[in-house]
Amino acid sequence: MPYTPDLVHELNTLIRFDLETSQQGIKVHKNADPDVIAATQRLHAKGLLTLVDGGYLTGLGRDAAEHAQAVLTILTSSTSPAAAAQKDFA
Repeated sequence: MPYTPDLVHELNTLIRFDLETSQQGIKVHKNADPDVIAATQRLHAKGLLTLVDGGYLTGLGRDAAEHAQAVLTILTSSTSPAAAAQKDFA
């Protein structure tokens, strides 16, 4: 299943969280982009956020945010670990 625009907005919301601390959440204001508001509401409905307008990550939300940030790091790095490993065997 490919990423839908809704899922991309949800992933973009998850990567906004600072995973260095559990004491910092996010607040999505009423005048934010409607796609961001909807993504935040869906993440709350899925049990990933504590509040409908953001708040803090739940345990499941933290796991999802960690994975979302890891995927982003892998996909935006100049050399992937797999490419580096293949290079070592060449």
